[in-house]
Amino acid sequence: MKKEITFSLAGIFALFLITAIGYPIHAVAADLQLNYANYSPASTFPCTQMERFKTELEKRTAGKVKVNTFPGGTLLQTKSMYDGIAMGVADIGCLCMAYQPGRFLVTNSLGLPLGIPNARVGSKVLWDFWMKFKPKEFDKVKVLTMFTSAPTNLMSTFPIKTIQDINGVSIRASGGAALILSKWGANAVGMPMPATVEALQKGIVKGLFSSLEVMKDLNFAETCKYVTMTNTVVYPFAVIMNKRKWNALPDDIKKAIDDLSLEQVTWTGDYMDRHIIESMEWSKKDQNVQVITLTQEQLDAWNGRLGALKQKWVDDVDKAGLSGETMLKELQNIVQKNIAM
Repeated sequence: MKKEITFSLAGIFALFLITAIGYPIHAVAADLQLNYANYSPASTFPCTQMERFKTELEKRTAGKVKVNTFPGGTLLQTKSMYDGIAMGVADIGCLCMAYQPGRFLVTNSLGLPLGIPNARVGSKVLWDFWMKFKPKEFDKVKVLTMFTSAPTNLMSTFPIKTIQDINGVSIRASGGAALILSKWGANAVGMPMPATVEALQKGIVKGLFSSLEVMKDLNFAETCKYVTMTNTVVYPFAVIMNKRKWNALPDDIKKAIDDLSLEQVTWTGDYMDRHIIESMEWSKKDQNVQVITLTQEQLDAWNGRLGALKQKWVDDVDKAGLSGETMLKELQNIVQKNIAM
């Protein structure tokens, strides 16, 4: 009996050693755990940058910090993200300002037609603009980083070759992109991106207006066999943290997080731009998606309808007690500076 007990204890000890060796030390020895909520599916680029943040922070703090990630709205949904982080439901969260344009009026300026050519430029513009003005819309939280999508294009179940082709057609979009669709004569339908998959299948919408990585990441190429290149506005995103949690962090952990801020801006922009190319190559090769390229004359006609959007934004900012004209001028300067870099 004694031998059996000894053997059992030895087996338990051996199992403990195997388990300890098989897992990273920080998985069982972290001094601090942070919960990071994201509304988007795990396959999408906001979650890719989230996982990169997790990996880098855990590595740079030598296992002192463990980041638990919650993609797909499992902890907080998109419209509850800001308040949820402010209240401490999660420690960190990712939100898209375009889903609540009235609430994030200043930073949603990236939803204006500014001629931003790609996600790297868009992300740096958003970060520089935020650092310049620090609008009160983020006063209740600590901003960790910001980034944007690549420019928006039309993905549809039928070919869109002229602006007349989308007149009255229901197309999914949000924020500034929805305003643009309305100016083009389409019926802009706001809905979460995951819900758009079923809406397309049922014919509730005939397409979507977004950046093109979703053709692969959410498999929209299966239903949207046509892409019309408009290269219009970008979607702005922010990663935020609960202020009480931030204030309680040791200085070395704060420094590690702050050191990642600008790095995440450029890393996410570069990743997004590369991934757009991969997504479209896959869509054309594996899903027989057709790309429709508009002539410059056609693009001028489409963009010619958008002139009033900037003035509306300026007026809205003025009503909020800020100088819309000053902000728009500075924003345009920041865009040109980053394009030239």
